[in-house]
Amino acid sequence: MQAHNKTVVKSMQILTLFLNYPKLTFNEMMELSHIPKTSLHRMVGSLEEMGFLTRDEEGYYSLGLLFLQFGQLVSERLDIRTIALPIMKELRDDVEEAVNLIVRDANEAMYIEKIDTLQPVRLYTSIGRRSPLYAGDSRIILAYLPEEEREAYIENTELKPIAMGTITDKSVLRQSLEDARQNGYTITSSELENHTKAISAPILNSQNQIVAGISIAGIDARYQENRLPELIQKVTNAARRISLKLGSQM
Repeated sequence: MQAHNKTVVKSMQILTLFLNYPKLTFNEMMELSHIPKTSLHRMVGSLEEMGFLTRDEEGYYSLGLLFLQFGQLVSERLDIRTIALPIMKELRDDVEEAVNLIVRDANEAMYIEKIDTLQPVRLYTSIGRRSPLYAGDSRIILAYLPEEEREAYIENTELKPIAMGTITDKSVLRQSLEDARQNGYTITSSELENHTKAISAPILNSQNQIVAGISIAGIDARYQENRLPELIQKVTNAARRISLKLGSQM
């Protein structure tokens, strides 16, 4: 374990050199890092293979495009939180339900912002909480992923029951995802916690790709059938407002 930790530390030492230098040769990296040639050669090769470093025709190394993707993702998520927060507060005050902002994190969803309800009975949802993409309000993200990604996720994921309403049949899940894309929202019942309901809608970026979901959630007694159309309209409108600020043409 310690050997692995040392490798990670030294790899980070190499990468941080590029905070001050846009391009470096192998010899320059060796001189600046003081890492032995053999070790440096092995680590640089691994970093290049993984996409963290790239080498041009003249032998100069620079940070790979993978860092650009990470940077865009971090920036996008930070921008979403900044843009979404006032709209989330308006939505909470309007419908008096908890409002969540959810993003994809690998094969899970993560709550990155929350405005709590003022109701005395509340759900347990906190910033940083994770949930599977197939269950609850997170499913809106899965619904809007590209078809190949969506299908690969379904094929490789065991649908485990979490609460009494969790979908555990893959054919039912596929139909639910199709309905979500057709309708532009999801309504889920008792999928992450019993006796709860959530309504979620997609947030899209300038390429009309899914980057997040916004949802309201609470105890199911507050989501009567005659109230659902109004709640759906307010959630989808909030999602649309955030998407437009991110450059979406939806």
